[in-house]
Amino acid sequence: MPAEVLVERDGAVQVITINRPHARNALDAAVAHAVAAAVDELDASDDLRVGVLTGAGGTFSAGMDLKAFLRGERPSIEGRGLCGITMTPPRKPLVGAAEGWALGGGFELLLACDLVVAARTARFGVPEVKRALVARGGGALLLAGRVPLAVALELLLTGEPFGAERAAAVGLVNRLTDEGGALDGALELAHTIAGNGPLAVVATKRIARGSADWTVAEGWVRQDDIVAPVFASADAKEGAAAFAEKRPPVWRGR
Repeated sequence: MPAEVLVERDGAVQVITINRPHARNALDAAVAHAVAAAVDELDASDDLRVGVLTGAGGTFSAGMDLKAFLRGERPSIEGRGLCGITMTPPRKPLVGAAEGWALGGGFELLLACDLVVAARTARFGVPEVKRALVARGGGALLLAGRVPLAVALELLLTGEPFGAERAAAVGLVNRLTDEGGALDGALELAHTIAGNGPLAVVATKRIARGSADWTVAEGWVRQDDIVAPVFASADAKEGAAAFAEKRPPVWRGR
């Protein structure tokens, strides 16, 4: 049997592919643990700077595997959420690359990504209410932080699907591509990020992600604590030197 999750490296970018096209990349326990292990590798490796999450066969993910659910499986990891990333996303940036459908838990995985690139033909949805369920993998909790509240409530309470064009218009999708081009678009975006100072990228994500829970006064203090080691790093000196010498910087992550 082929691996249910493929993990590859493209330079400093890790590509994680949910590889169950026969089941529209539905999420079971094996997928959850494999994705969690991949993002752990992303965070632990000095050679990896950005992750890309996608699905095989022209579909991102149809959400939880209901057959596995009936067997007692859950695609969540205790304390970490769906596939190990919805409650505890990786420290390093994660870009979603969406083709076809991203439904339910599949859509919630995209919400765990920092940036999303989607084909114009991609379709999204949080249909849980249609089955008397709640989008507990991050949809109900996080969607209103990504789009205006009225839009989030419409999507959550109707359960109706929506297209990539609308997702881009409300800010859920960063870039649109032609059909079949989402992964290439995500890799282009990921490599652009990976070319920047790795310590600065991680610190910037930490501030941007965490600041929603901070008061303004607290934010300035916490930001200083996070950025002080970055400004004191060898990479910061290298960035200034490379600019002055008109050459590409050589980052060492320290």
